[in-house]
Amino acid sequence: MIQIAGHDRLEIPQSDSSDRKGRGVMTPILEVRHLKKKYAGLLAVDDVNFTIPAGVCFGLLGPNGAGKTTTLEVIEDIIPPTSGEIRYKGQPRARRFRDEIGIQFQHTALLAMLTVEETLRIFQSLYQAPEDLERLVTQCQLGEFRHQRHENISGGQRQRFLLALALVNRPQLLFLDEPSTGLDPQARHNLWGIVNAVKAAGKTIILTTHYMEEAQQLCDTVAIMDHGRIIARGTPEELIRTHCGGASVVLPRRSVMPAAGNLSLPLQAEGEMVRIQAANIDDCLRELMAHRVDLSEMVVQSPNLEHVFLNLTGRQLRD
Repeated sequence: MIQIAGHDRLEIPQSDSSDRKGRGVMTPILEVRHLKKKYAGLLAVDDVNFTIPAGVCFGLLGPNGAGKTTTLEVIEDIIPPTSGEIRYKGQPRARRFRDEIGIQFQHTALLAMLTVEETLRIFQSLYQAPEDLERLVTQCQLGEFRHQRHENISGGQRQRFLLALALVNRPQLLFLDEPSTGLDPQARHNLWGIVNAVKAAGKTIILTTHYMEEAQQLCDTVAIMDHGRIIARGTPEELIRTHCGGASVVLPRRSVMPAAGNLSLPLQAEGEMVRIQAANIDDCLRELMAHRVDLSEMVVQSPNLEHVFLNLTGRQLRD
């Protein structure tokens, strides 16, 4: 069952918009302080701290088992923390928090035999001031299948439908737990457009994802978790600049090896290819040309968030 709490939207008290000294500093919409969650000998979340300002998309990234979903479930008040503090708009979570959040889970069981529109109307009936049905249908692009039974729609359609359910109470803080898992590239990009529109409307979003391109496209700030701890945080651009060198030059092994003994460049074998991590691309190319390396099949790759993720968490698959 999807859990999306909400009734009337509450106005933000004037005191929330500035600090105690009156300097006009905005109170973060969410603060997580020294959060821990322990299960019978396993510390799943280990002293996690972060602050999220209103109106941004915050990404929580990490390998399988890093503690992302557990962290979200504690913040959402689905499971209790072992220790730590979570504050919403400067206050401990209370009725206001539950009224103003929306959650899209990875897996959601809904009443069978109902159409998409019938399900939306049932969810609307739970709240005193729900979002307009036609607006939800338009915003999440549900029009062509609104009268189909929800168990018969495609994966991409279902993710847009679940997003509409998470938005039905007009939440100010929206949790998206791997919203595009299993979607084809077209459906994924379609969902990204909807999420960007939700953010542009002033909502705050907390997103977990396995897709680094998704995080780079949607997130203003990302935190990378591993073994229950946050090991890096910043904008995608800041993380790329801090944790990756310059561009990579990739060449066939057969082009590089005749000159390999004379090159000062760091060479990394990758099957039949060789990768050169270049701090300065111009210097790298000059040296390769000076040693008559064939550059006709050269590929230059700029670093991205996937390179940051692999550099920080390791390249071995973890289940």
